[in-house]
Amino acid sequence: MAPKGQKFELKTAKGTKDWEGKDMVIRDKIFSTITEVFKRHGAVTIDTPVFELKEILSGKYGEDSKLIYDLADQGGEICSLRYDLTVPFARWLAMNRDVQNIKRYHIAKVYRRDQPAMTKGRMREFYQCDFDIAGTYDPMLPDAEVIRITTEVFEGLGWKGSYTIKLNHRKILDGIFEVCGVPSDKIRTISSAVDKLDKLPWAEVRKEMTKEKGLEPEIADRIGEYVVLKGQKDLLDKLKADERLAANESMKAGIADMELLFEYLEAFRALDNVSFDLSLARGLDYYTGLIYEVITEGSSGSVPVATSPTTAAAPPKSSKKPSKVGAEADEDRSADPSVGVGSVAAGGRYDKLVGMFSGKNQIPCVGISFGVDRIFSITKARMAAEKNAVQVRNNEVDVFVMAFGGKGFTGLLKERMNICSRLWEAGIKAEFLYKVKPKLPNQFKAAEVNGVPFTIVIGEDEVAQGKVKIKEMGLREGHPEKEGIMVNLVDVAAEVKSRLRRKADLDGLFQEAEGLRVVDGIKGEAEKIASVESAAPVARTEEAPAEPSLDTSTAPAADDATVSESKKAADASPESLESIGAVPAS
Repeated sequence: MAPKGQKFELKTAKGTKDWEGKDMVIRDKIFSTITEVFKRHGAVTIDTPVFELKEILSGKYGEDSKLIYDLADQGGEICSLRYDLTVPFARWLAMNRDVQNIKRYHIAKVYRRDQPAMTKGRMREFYQCDFDIAGTYDPMLPDAEVIRITTEVFEGLGWKGSYTIKLNHRKILDGIFEVCGVPSDKIRTISSAVDKLDKLPWAEVRKEMTKEKGLEPEIADRIGEYVVLKGQKDLLDKLKADERLAANESMKAGIADMELLFEYLEAFRALDNVSFDLSLARGLDYYTGLIYEVITEGSSGSVPVATSPTTAAAPPKSSKKPSKVGAEADEDRSADPSVGVGSVAAGGRYDKLVGMFSGKNQIPCVGISFGVDRIFSITKARMAAEKNAVQVRNNEVDVFVMAFGGKGFTGLLKERMNICSRLWEAGIKAEFLYKVKPKLPNQFKAAEVNGVPFTIVIGEDEVAQGKVKIKEMGLREGHPEKEGIMVNLVDVAAEVKSRLRRKADLDGLFQEAEGLRVVDGIKGEAEKIASVESAAPVARTEEAPAEPSLDTSTAPAADDATVSESKKAADASPESLESIGAVPAS
């Protein structure tokens, strides 16, 4: 309760949000897409507590440890909310010593007291989807599969190559630092500074190295010559040709791993979106080998990053208004152009983390974490930008069961309930209006609002004959099935299933034709497009629009030339209901 005399503001805590409606539909589709990929690769799931003993989390996250939420002492144990799902997984492995190898996935919320930017998916409570391979295997084979899984996830989400998987290796980075002259006790803290190159220009990172962390300026400049480099196998060749680097043991081990990785990624056909980037450092302390993160447009803000250490750009002016003292860390920075979404997935190899909890029982691990809220933010923005994107439906109902009648209409409630039961038993998603005597326009409106593709309409005559009318929504005037078709009640489930399959196949053909149409210069495809379109009903409402970035259940867009069924029903008298196909034409 608020103090007496102080007005209480009803809201969610900073950095958190409620989820509802179409946002939930999109997010659930992201979850199911990612989970399907994980299971395809043989993963099993586990779950761990949302809070851990504070000592479990301490010393694992480097400078980010300050972002951990500590809980008040509630009975002798000092606990903290989990910061990620990786450290709890390592603790679980250490406690379950009979598990020496596992492919595990875990989807759950984590908590960080970070500065929020809600519309960009940067939150304090957010979901992570983790996939990890634990166990002793031949070098780089699990690592390569994790990268392959990453490509499958983003292709499955419909990103179609519009992402980059940045790779680096901790041993390569450490080798660069050693050759450049970084003292061993400063390697991790300098690595943390390099990790900020995706957010800050080189001049700011160099200043942090020299002014805040005490690194000699000439050493920082030598580091700057390397961290701007990126490529693929060509960069490996360049590093091997550098005599200073080639003599370093850490560098040699890292290069050997990366050479194997590129061979395996080529075999997995997973090289197209990979970039070997020496600026990638990953600030967490527990990484020991390969590290990676996934970026896309919108990942970075408008901060200009220097292309070389001698041409540094000044940091941009923030669009924020001056904050009140002590409030800046809590201020939402969604409107700040210097703040981007950040990486949408990240991970790496951590071979010694389990041993921190179990002593000598080391279990090598490699994994990746997908940031669902950031993926959602970008996916939703892309869907909004698609001119032809159809609208996301609130639910996945396929059939709305409705009744009509004239004078003395009883509502046929039990008959509607009976039909729904038949459909549910057949695994068909169906609804009806919770009214004893519903008005026909209200029933059509309920179906239209949620984009339900089919309705089943009954009246007294249909009930007496043991029949129902199946009507596909949104068909153009003049379509041969505009008024629906009559089927026996006992056959209703089978007929609906058949029509749902046919509609799904036809929508897929139209989607394929649309994809072919927008590609110029494809020989021999004109005939294919023509054959697809000839398979369609003669009077389809309109060409199927291109799918949005995420393949969600969608509602058809209204045709300007087509009056809604609910409007027609509202305008029609009971005697003229056959004009909208609600009763069989005589």
